[in-house]
Amino acid sequence: MWPWKARVSAPTRKKLTAFLDEGSEIEGKYTFTGTVLLNGKFQGEIASPDTLIIGERGVVNATVRAGTLVVNGELVGNVHASERVELAGKARVFGDLESPVIVLEEGVMFEGHCRMPRPGSLEVNREAAVVPLKRS
Repeated sequence: MWPWKARVSAPTRKKLTAFLDEGSEIEGKYTFTGTVLLNGKFQGEIASPDTLIIGERGVVNATVRAGTLVVNGELVGNVHASERVELAGKARVFGDLESPVIVLEEGVMFEGHCRMPRPGSLEVNREAAVVPLKRS
């Protein structure tokens, strides 16, 4: 193996446990562990202690509870993340964010409120204070 073609070892890579492509449309409650990339349409509720990535073609209308959330597509709904929220690329988010770490890249669209509690202080069973937004 050539030194400049060294591969990243398996433990350092994040492995996708599920991938929902743009042809998918799902409604209901979705729970998972691991890392999920969503490029389809989803409406309802998403809950996970791990990582949710909403891809550029993803359209999500849901309440989201996750460890880490990365948004590159569209999200309408409130978010509670125990670790971090990242809005990147051409993200469009309409709703409230609650997480110890919130990162917004230049060029994202965000309409809502941010709350950044101390790490580990998110209340798991707390109901959202704001009614989820409906986009017409």
